[in-house]
Amino acid sequence: MSLPPIVQPASPRGQDPLPQPGAEAQAYSRLLSEKILEAIDQAGGWIPFTTYMELALYAPGLGYYSGGARKFGGAGDFVTAPEMTPLFGRTLAKTIAPILAASEAIVTEAGAGTGKLAGDVLLALEAIGKLPERYNILELSGELAERQRQHLQTVTPHLMDRIHWLNALPDTVSGVVVGNEVLDAMPVELIRWQRGATQEVERLGVSIESVPGGVRFVTTPAPTEASPTLIKRVRTLAKKYDWPDDYTTEIPEAGPAWITTLAQRLTTGALLLIDYGFPRHEFYHHDRTSGTLMCHYRHRAHLDPYYWPGLQDITAHVDFTRVAEAGFQAGLDVAGYCTQAGWLMDAGLLELLAAEQPADYAQADGSWVRTQHAVQTLLSPAEMGEFFKVILLTRGLPANLPIPGFIRSDRSHTL
Repeated sequence: MSLPPIVQPASPRGQDPLPQPGAEAQAYSRLLSEKILEAIDQAGGWIPFTTYMELALYAPGLGYYSGGARKFGGAGDFVTAPEMTPLFGRTLAKTIAPILAASEAIVTEAGAGTGKLAGDVLLALEAIGKLPERYNILELSGELAERQRQHLQTVTPHLMDRIHWLNALPDTVSGVVVGNEVLDAMPVELIRWQRGATQEVERLGVSIESVPGGVRFVTTPAPTEASPTLIKRVRTLAKKYDWPDDYTTEIPEAGPAWITTLAQRLTTGALLLIDYGFPRHEFYHHDRTSGTLMCHYRHRAHLDPYYWPGLQDITAHVDFTRVAEAGFQAGLDVAGYCTQAGWLMDAGLLELLAAEQPADYAQADGSWVRTQHAVQTLLSPAEMGEFFKVILLTRGLPANLPIPGFIRSDRSHTL
């Protein structure tokens, strides 16, 4: 069957114009769009948003994270904390060192980006005599794995025998699993609450509509009623947080399922997850009527998830209460939860910064100024300091084990 062409607007719907991708990138996106169009056709004209998001981000060889699009740094679509300064990785090393000593000396990093965090953590652990026996990188993108390998070969050539790449979770995990900005990119259910007499729960998804020259993707309700489980969960949330009519939000499914799987395989050690998000009472606040779904393209944020599929990131904030519940229900202890600023300062970031300060401040070069600016961004309540949160889930660690980052900053009671 011949499928109609997907028509892309000059800019995301309702947004200012953005830089246009080149011809090669456009062709890449059209291949993915055709795959999504086939999925919609085979499903009878509609797919859940969670299916669309999974294809857009992870379709083999074509999705944003599984394909070859450049994502990180100045030439990509966003900059993560490890890209800003090596002090982030050095601070993380101080947090995980006692966990490695109390469990097993293995670090597993999920979604390692460019490899920058892995290199900084390894060098920092080496400097304090706490090198792990293995540093596993769980990576689904062959292109990113190669970039990581090249970076680490440059900065840690003497440690390459300790670094191993995985394309699936091992049957058992021990030591520390680190996930920096991983949960936000996991597919979510998109739902809309209608407050009328029927208290209707609409499961939202993706279909197509005709436009001049072809068709485009649009968000539409499911043709059939949502599952009883989803309806019950949404009605419970709507009642508790007094949602108004036409309240749209996300229900995470893949993230909690991933945490459950990790928890079931963790023998001794910890999951340390860093991401932007809120505790549940903030995530589903009465006034957050449009949810948290966001797209990132060439350092611009916008709201159109159908803009050049495969060339932009699609994210949703993290419900950290749900994360804590998933871990707890799978037998893990919630050992700590705090803002990124609280974690970094508790773990000694400012002391690391002070050690970097040049003896003659008047002669400080541009790198010192950039380091100061990066630390300010990581800590500022108006930027990443409050926006990002850190959660620590553990199994089998000593109850009195002091873990830098969570000694004075813990806010688990807010979950």
